[in-house]
Amino acid sequence: MSYENGHSSSPSPSPSSPLPSPGAGHYEVVVVGGGAAGLSGALTLARARRSVLVVDSGHPRNAPADGIHGYLGREGTPPAAFLARGRAEVAGYGGEVVDGTVVSAERTGEVFRLVLGDGTAVLADRLLVTTGLTDELPGVPGLAELWGRDVLHCPYCHGWEVRDRAVGVLATGPLAVHQALLWRQWSDDVALFLHTGPEPGDEEYERLAARGIAVVDGEVTGLETADGRLSGVRLAGGRTVARQALVVAPRLTARGGLLAGLGLEAVEQEAGGHGIGSRVPADATGATSVPGVWVAGNVTALTDQVVAAAAAGVRAAAAINADLLDEETDRAVAARVKEAV
Repeated sequence: MSYENGHSSSPSPSPSSPLPSPGAGHYEVVVVGGGAAGLSGALTLARARRSVLVVDSGHPRNAPADGIHGYLGREGTPPAAFLARGRAEVAGYGGEVVDGTVVSAERTGEVFRLVLGDGTAVLADRLLVTTGLTDELPGVPGLAELWGRDVLHCPYCHGWEVRDRAVGVLATGPLAVHQALLWRQWSDDVALFLHTGPEPGDEEYERLAARGIAVVDGEVTGLETADGRLSGVRLAGGRTVARQALVVAPRLTARGGLLAGLGLEAVEQEAGGHGIGSRVPADATGATSVPGVWVAGNVTALTDQVVAAAAAGVRAAAAINADLLDEETDRAVAARVKEAV
């Protein structure tokens, strides 16, 4: 999605002045992002009889993959089919899904005002932002063209599909040795290309050797392909090492532009003491430091797979419904007290 920063203010809702009734262009919840987290959250809210709008760009991060994996009951489902079914399920309970992008968001009194790319403005009592992340690939020519097919990052997402093939691991940081040892679970032909990564220590070399993992010196300058598939990794000296899959460690950057406009900034995420990207901080339910704004999925949990993102969307939706319920009850109590005096 594409975003621009907008003005943000976050006054506390006042129990004495009721929110406008949801109507045309006004929803109890707007979900920004229609992946597994967003659609799962929208489904849960729609089933809770909330008015829900999902705004989605239609460009899922996992589009190049052949299927989603590790999701019980949905194993191998193509991403497009999975999302199409999710949209239909949301619509079946009265939720709305539109194709588009949110270019700005601001707090206006007690509601959020969002402007879409086509100029349409909508109002929301609560926001659930599930915009995901961007994979920033290492600067090696050819990686982007094979991303999600032969250039991979997650063994639990793709390891089975490349089992017993010749796998390369591109070192760009201190976690490369761990990656190589991890991928050895799926193939006994794994090579670690040192590229721009640090030289392994003596103990790391010993561990790699014990598992039969070859270490290839030199910088990687490109990839070789045959019939559109990876066939080799080309080194600066001109040598090519035959490989059928190449593992990389992209920087995982939260798509948080919209949230920055509401006063939320992404923070650095570490793994093993090393930075791997940025995330938008939130509590266990997805609630952010801005009242009325929740996040779920990869925008806040960088390494979550599809099943975990879907679960996070459900959890955030339940918290949003509870928050709305508390506010509605407070208003009902205030009205009852007013009538009694």
